[in-house]
Amino acid sequence: MKASSRTTGVELMRASTILYKVTKRLMDIVGSCIALVLFSPIILYIVIAIKLEDRGPVLYKQTRVGKDGQEFELWKFRSMVQGADKIKGELADQNEIEDGPMFKMKDDPRITKTGKFIRHHSLDEVPQFVNILKGDMSLVGPRPALPKEVAEYSERDKERLQVIPGLTGLWQVSGRSKLTFAQMVDLDLQYIGQRSISCDVRIIVKTFFQMFDPKDTGAY
Repeated sequence: MKASSRTTGVELMRASTILYKVTKRLMDIVGSCIALVLFSPIILYIVIAIKLEDRGPVLYKQTRVGKDGQEFELWKFRSMVQGADKIKGELADQNEIEDGPMFKMKDDPRITKTGKFIRHHSLDEVPQFVNILKGDMSLVGPRPALPKEVAEYSERDKERLQVIPGLTGLWQVSGRSKLTFAQMVDLDLQYIGQRSISCDVRIIVKTFFQMFDPKDTGAY
């Protein structure tokens, strides 16, 4: 009787996991399609603004690390001057993330005027809805890291790679760039441990309001 109960419990857990994955994927597809339609006027403005500022490429492609360490090409609207990656090494000593391999700098001189605006409102991330449609990313999950950052991960940090990375996540609505790297990892692992559709919906709603909150200065 006890063995039968345990078997039933395991089957229910498996069914619940499958239902969650299917529902999450459907939410990613539908949500991304809706977002691309709603953001289409803003996308046009961003494309024109980037081109007028320095006539460089509109999109920026970068290799990131996804679930189980699989690499993929992530897309963003270009928010920095051309050749920004080559200048990054000169700014390493001004990194404002106190610990870990991530690099963040509030007054990064590489950021263009248009870039500063779209980064403040997280609009540079809009092309990643295409990454979500492809299945490389999800609407909600840990942010995908750079390969060289992952190379410096501790075993605990690598636990972030258990799930598909997201456009937004728990730490993005819990302090964003004001957090230390260790705090970001803690929040990512907290999300992984408690993830559910209702949790994802709450994070998406908070992210939306945060994007257009004039008092929010957390993103840079």
